[in-house]
Amino acid sequence: MNFKHPVGETVDWFKKFKIIGVIKDMVMSSPYEPVKPSLFLLDKNDFSLLDIRLNPKMSAHDALAEIEAMFKRYAPGTPFEYKFTDEEYARKFTNEERIGKLAGFFTLLAIFISCMGLFGMASFMAEQRTKEIGVRKVLGASIFSLWQLMSKEFVLLVSVSLLIAIPTAYYFMQGWLQDYKYRADLSWWIFGLTAIGAIAITLLTVSYQSIKAASMNPVKSLKTE
Repeated sequence: MNFKHPVGETVDWFKKFKIIGVIKDMVMSSPYEPVKPSLFLLDKNDFSLLDIRLNPKMSAHDALAEIEAMFKRYAPGTPFEYKFTDEEYARKFTNEERIGKLAGFFTLLAIFISCMGLFGMASFMAEQRTKEIGVRKVLGASIFSLWQLMSKEFVLLVSVSLLIAIPTAYYFMQGWLQDYKYRADLSWWIFGLTAIGAIAITLLTVSYQSIKAASMNPVKSLKTE
C-alpha cells in the first residue's frame, strides 16, 4: 500500500477506516496456500463475528462466562455461539492425521509380516545347513562366527532393499511435501535411522535361529554321517 508508517493512515474502502495497527503474516484460511494480504475491520455496527484472545491466566470456562454476559448485553436476540481457533485450525489437517494413522498401522503390519518371513527363512536355512554348521563347529568355529555366517546374507538382502527403497521414498515424499507452502525438510538422518532400524530388526529376527543352530551339539547333526 506504499505506506512507510501505516499506523494512523486512512484507508478508503467502501468507507473510511483508520489504521490502528499492523500484525505479522499469519495463515488464515488454507494451510496449503501462501499468506494473502488481509484487512481486519473493527466496525462497531457489525458484531456478527468477533475474534477474542482469552487471558491465559483465566480458565476458559470463566472467560466464556464473562464473554457470554457481555454478548447478551449488546446482542440479546442473537444466540451465543463460539469456537476455539486451535480446534478449528486443527480440522484443516484431519486428512493428514488420518493418513498418518493409516500409514503407521500398515507400517507396523508390514514390519510384522516381514519379520515372520525372515524368521521362516532363517529357520529353513538353519535346517538346510545343520550338517555344515556341525562340521564347522568340529573344526573349531565359534558361535559368534557361525552367527555372522548365517546373518550376513540377510543383512546383505536388506541392504540391497534399502538402496532401492530410500531413493524411491525420498522422491515420493518430496513430491507430497510440495503440496504444502510451509513444510519440513527431509533430512538425511531420517533415512539413516530407518536403515539402522531395518538392519537391527533383521538381526534380532534372524539371531534366534542362528544362535540356536550354532549352539546345537554337532554330534546330533553328524551322527547320521
